[in-house]
Amino acid sequence: MINTVIVDDSPMIREIIRDFLGEDGNFNIIGEACDGEEGVEKILSLNPDLVTSDIEMPKMNGLEMIKKVMSVHPVPIVVITSHDTAKTAYDATMSGALEFYSKDLFLKDISPEKRRNIYDTLKRISGVKARNNFSFLENFYSLNDESNAERTPPVDSVTRNMPDFSGTRKIDMVVIASSTGGPRALSKFFSIMPEDFPLPVAIVQHNSSGFDESFVQWLDTFTKLNVRLAREGETPEAGNVYIAQTDKHLELNANGLGYVFRYNDNEAEQNQKPAADVLFRTAADACGKSLVSVVLTGMGMDGADGTRKVKKMGGITIAQDEASSLIYGMPKAAFETGCVDKVLPLEQIPDELVKLARNSAVQCASPAGAAV
Repeated sequence: MINTVIVDDSPMIREIIRDFLGEDGNFNIIGEACDGEEGVEKILSLNPDLVTSDIEMPKMNGLEMIKKVMSVHPVPIVVITSHDTAKTAYDATMSGALEFYSKDLFLKDISPEKRRNIYDTLKRISGVKARNNFSFLENFYSLNDESNAERTPPVDSVTRNMPDFSGTRKIDMVVIASSTGGPRALSKFFSIMPEDFPLPVAIVQHNSSGFDESFVQWLDTFTKLNVRLAREGETPEAGNVYIAQTDKHLELNANGLGYVFRYNDNEAEQNQKPAADVLFRTAADACGKSLVSVVLTGMGMDGADGTRKVKKMGGITIAQDEASSLIYGMPKAAFETGCVDKVLPLEQIPDELVKLARNSAVQCASPAGAAV
């Protein structure tokens, strides 16, 4: 059983969450709290496997509570909040929350598929405590520490499969997959990326329904690139970071003039919609060897099949290393396909993309038939 504490100032919401978790049969509600102060007390005294928390609460809000708990006794925390606090929910992931959902999701009928996805995610998140004893937090959250800026990663994480791509191809597009731990990883990633990065970037970040606009606004504060939702029929342009909308699969297709974003409403893949596999596969078909794919932190296997397709079509494949990943699920699955060209710490991936982009520019500038 997964011992769980529910923190929310609304008795009705606590009851709804209690009933939802109870229906699965694997969650044992061992405590409830109506504000952040009581939440800290219950968490520290009961030592739960999982905590669900609201953001806006009296006495101490959820963000403050998360910071307090994570500083003294880290525990897996999932935020369940309203859309009007969505940007704060992303801030909560910077403080240690592992996932978040909209309250609206629990106030309406949830499809069996979505229920399975939520239960599976919560179970995996609760397992983080038992598997890792939260030592991963020291590695992951130290990415923003100046003392760690020149950390030397394990040799094996960098030297396996290191082909030299210098001057060999034109790069048109970068596609990225991320999930649990993704918001924090992407905020670090794009704070490093230069404002003159010359390629468009498309991202599938597994988000709760309706939180995509807030994610765009939040991530945009960390970069001088232009972060926006990918729109149906839109042509990707350099200097833009395109975020996949929730509840639809994002595709990148080729047309006579270049590339265009499309959406489809097909079934979820790997329990995800949007799924990075869909974006990776369609982008691989459209771009061929002119594509770079990146798989970042996250639970599950989304991105692995797409990585295989990118490699098959001649593209360049990158995965985040274990030491810098909050959850080494998706990058590991991609790596285990045998189709990952480079395994790098998070903070080294932007520099690698810049090198590839610069080599691409040199390739484009070279006279026809000239050696590069």
